[in-house]
Amino acid sequence: MATASPNILVVEDDRETRALIAKYLRSNACNVTTATDGREMVKAMADHRVDLLILDVMLPGEDGLSLCRKVRAQSQTPIIMLTARGEDVDRILGLEMGADDYLAKPFNPRELLARINAVLRRQAAAQTASAINGATALTFLGWRIDFRLRELRNPAGARVAMTSAEFDLLRTFCERPGRVLSRDSLLDLTQGRSAGSFERSIDVLVSRIRRKIETDPLEPTMIKTVRSGGYLFTPTVDAVTIPING
Repeated sequence: MATASPNILVVEDDRETRALIAKYLRSNACNVTTATDGREMVKAMADHRVDLLILDVMLPGEDGLSLCRKVRAQSQTPIIMLTARGEDVDRILGLEMGADDYLAKPFNPRELLARINAVLRRQAAAQTASAINGATALTFLGWRIDFRLRELRNPAGARVAMTSAEFDLLRTFCERPGRVLSRDSLLDLTQGRSAGSFERSIDVLVSRIRRKIETDPLEPTMIKTVRSGGYLFTPTVDAVTIPING
């Protein structure tokens, strides 16, 4: 596993599917907690450290997409959605709600484990990789992206909520300002290919980031689209070393 004995929370109302996932993950060195609905999920997240959340879309009471959006508003815990539908529109909707990955039912437990590994590897790499010239943070146009805390603050100093995938993509842009980055390269740098990522997911993430940092997301000036090329991060980026007690 990418993280030694990660704590996985499985939210799935189908008893057989829930038991199958829990049994397989436990046999592969995961600590697993289970829940059947949103209420149990909230309690489990309050009682246990959760390194990754596996969340079914179709749940009794509040559905998984709504729960995903609420979790993402308060936490950067990685989320993998499970859905009975496999169309692109449903996958994109899950990404819009803040999910880091998705998996359509029925699925092979080995594929779920591979996706868990991929998400946890990306998070661990982003947390430990050195930034520009060894900096612990970067600034651009008054914004500050802090790699230690994995947080973004606006020019007023307020924290801006971001998903793990959004943070990783914005960090990739900040570390490569002034360069045209193709969707393929952005996928390779942030998500990898083993998880079955697709180019449209980069467009979705860019759109979400623009809504958070651009004055006018419809006329972006920081993350520009390059026709037949990809994207270009235009601001000047400066490295900042934040004291450990800072």
